[in-house]
Amino acid sequence: MSPVEPPPARGVTRSRVSNLHEGLLRAVSSDHGGVGTILAHRAFDRADEPAGIAFIDLVVLPAHTSIGLHRHADDRETYVILTGRGRMTLDGEEFAVRAGDVIPNRPHGEHGLANDSDDELRLLVFEIGPLDGIR
Repeated sequence: MSPVEPPPARGVTRSRVSNLHEGLLRAVSSDHGGVGTILAHRAFDRADEPAGIAFIDLVVLPAHTSIGLHRHADDRETYVILTGRGRMTLDGEEFAVRAGDVIPNRPHGEHGLANDSDDELRLLVFEIGPLDGIR
């Protein structure tokens, strides 16, 4: 069993969040022989995460619903906010999230998501692991 990672220093969690609408996408021409230029962002790469994908979920949070604060074991779960906005709690820090945000939840980290708006919040959730000490 691998040791539990210590929580990150206060204020650095938001810096781990990237946004697809703010320069993260890169132009790729003729991708796999296709026509024209597309925009893409690889959220993870198998070379960086040698353990397999545990799951990929599309999740819809209706207005004023939430995913409760919880922890996983030795895996990495990532939330990709597709539409809407809400409040993310990540390792004790709460901050606003919006469409395009990519939020990595570290192994053994504590996280939850609340839709505090009057509109739906849609997200993609994927989990890689168990990592079994591979990092």
